[in-house]
Amino acid sequence: MLRAMQRSLLAIALFTSACARSGPTTPCSSANPASDAPAPSRPASPTDVSSVDAIVAALYGSVSGPPGPRDWDRVRSLFVPGAFVGPVEHLPTGGVAARIVSIEAFIERSSRNVPREGFYETEIARRTDTFGSIVHVFSTYEHRKRADDQRPFRRGINSIQLLKDRDRYWVVSVYWDTEREGAPIPAEYLPAR
Repeated sequence: MLRAMQRSLLAIALFTSACARSGPTTPCSSANPASDAPAPSRPASPTDVSSVDAIVAALYGSVSGPPGPRDWDRVRSLFVPGAFVGPVEHLPTGGVAARIVSIEAFIERSSRNVPREGFYETEIARRTDTFGSIVHVFSTYEHRKRADDQRPFRRGINSIQLLKDRDRYWVVSVYWDTEREGAPIPAEYLPAR
């Protein structure tokens, strides 16, 4: 487990190092960018990307709301080209798999559900580590179908990797796992009592 985490951090460090040389206005993406990773149709609002707090709030706010369309251009504006999202998939056999998708694939899948269902994802606790231009956020979340639902229908942790590039932050990836029987969220990732 530690070796896997070290490899992931090394990959992020190498990516960040390459990005530092890529230029001042656009974050770099991999040498082989995803073919379905278009540039956002509008630049990010400075208030959405000016700090870790701002970009995490924008990330949650952009996917949350009552039944109906979302502002997917806002979502796109938060992510570096080639960014990815995905859950840990718990297999019926007891194993796990990483289900990694592009931002466009995430938007396509989410667009099928939001017209008929409300979805509210809210952050309830956060743990942040920073080194240089790398920011790692463990963000504990709750999901509700309506903003005023008393109880969430799901909880989990988003592992959010950010890139600090001069005067803004970019989301590099969001990877999450859900709380379930036998795997409660540890106390250190829940709000202080």
